[in-house]
Amino acid sequence: MNFNLPVSLIREREQVVAYTPALDISTVGRNEEEVKTRFAELVNMFFADIVETGSIDQVLSELGWQKISGAWNPPLVSNEEINVSVPVFA
Repeated sequence: MNFNLPVSLIREREQVVAYTPALDISTVGRNEEEVKTRFAELVNMFFADIVETGSIDQVLSELGWQKISGAWNPPLVSNEEINVSVPVFA
């Protein structure tokens, strides 16, 4: 099964975090290449686990995925910025 997952890559000090809201999972690596490799491995483990436990329909439905013509489609994730006001902390 192939699909495109929305992934955010976030630099945190000496590491890069990869996060996808479509599966609500994340992993870290020392650089983008490493985190992408780890992310692909994590996605494969995630799907292997839900297939093995027979919970694929339940888990993906709870994450907002839709089954269309027998194929699972990840939720659409918009990439927007929201301007918010917060109090100044001293």
